[in-house]
Amino acid sequence: MTTIVRRPENPAGGMTREVLKLRMSACVSTINLVLRRHRWKGRLDSTDESLPLIKTRSELFQMAERTVKRINPNETPETIEVSIEHCSRQYLDLLTETGRSTNKMRR
Repeated sequence: MTTIVRRPENPAGGMTREVLKLRMSACVSTINLVLRRHRWKGRLDSTDESLPLIKTRSELFQMAERTVKRINPNETPETIEVSIEHCSRQYLDLLTETGRSTNKMRR
């Protein structure tokens, strides 16, 4: 699973559509209005953001990350890959069938 944080004034919709259209993910769930507190350029800050969770396979992470960086206006887009220890067989099959094949990626 990959997480990417977006500010609400730049909705995640366009990025989500692009990731799904390019078959880098079978599903993207977005959690709206997440309060993020962080240190940025030496000072404490907080922002309201949305949190899209891009569910994809490990071999598609770098491609999804490049797409996010191209679309995301943030100077340092937050992209995190989280390994899944357990997943239902049916959902894993969905990710495999819906997501882009690695052979198509190399073209």
